[in-house]
Amino acid sequence: MGLFYARPYKREKGTMGAAGDKELLGKIFREGKLKLSLQTNFYGNAAVDLLEALVLLDGADILNLVGENIVRAAIEKGIVHPHAVISIAGVPHVQAMRI
Repeated sequence: MGLFYARPYKREKGTMGAAGDKELLGKIFREGKLKLSLQTNFYGNAAVDLLEALVLLDGADILNLVGENIVRAAIEKGIVHPHAVISIAGVPHVQAMRI
């Protein structure tokens, strides 16, 4: 399934997990007024495998995911609901908070 960039952030309201498909990082996608800028400093500096990315996301309270592979894997694992996914220029993207 490939490699991913994934990074945890400690926030006032819990932990945020950011993850993206490796091949998308460093790119910018636009659709109408929407802009998705995938900077490696936000998603992390090192590539990880799927298991590492999912462990990070499973423990997060807030999620920011981008890319077909990581979004599909998060849905299959039950971390995010399919209806939470939007698409910007054909790229799946999820921002979600667990309550």
